[in-house]
Amino acid sequence: MNKLFTYAAICAVSATAVFADGHGGWTSVADESSVAFGSIKKNVAGEVHHFEDVSGTVNGEGAVEIKIDLASVETYIDIRNERMGRHVFGNAAMATLSGEVDMDEVTALAVGETTLTDFEGVLALGSVTADIEAEMLVARLGENRVLVTTSDFIMLSTADLGIDGGIDKLKELAKLSGITRVTPVSIRMVFEK
Repeated sequence: MNKLFTYAAICAVSATAVFADGHGGWTSVADESSVAFGSIKKNVAGEVHHFEDVSGTVNGEGAVEIKIDLASVETYIDIRNERMGRHVFGNAAMATLSGEVDMDEVTALAVGETTLTDFEGVLALGSVTADIEAEMLVARLGENRVLVTTSDFIMLSTADLGIDGGIDKLKELAKLSGITRVTPVSIRMVFEK
């Protein structure tokens, strides 16, 4: 469940990079960048979680690499954070999203302008990879500053991420009747160069 959110978050971050300017490298601003995901347990209780350590770069040729520190998952319950790491993420250290972006789209934006752009990339989590597609909103905040955020939620499936077994284990440990198998993910990234 949370792993799906991580995947979605990574995708969103990658999409954000798509809007960065092509004249040199761009790096994400840690305290202004976030990947969040939601979950529903027992069909009635909705919760929002996030990763506290997300970083990304976009080089001058448009190659994007976004890293999510899976150990930084914050569900606001310590034992659940530990169980997520062990059972859902399989103690993997990082999830990585990589792809290519069209730098001309961002370069064409004047300060204060926005655009919508499509992003396609590959998310790697341990030995599992998944193709990611997302529509991103890009805002040129300054000559050397860009905001990239998901236009809509990215919906990720636990089956596609190969983490159904981990979700089953969470259900068992928490004695829950159900945990969502599809999760919404949102991404907000600020890049500077």
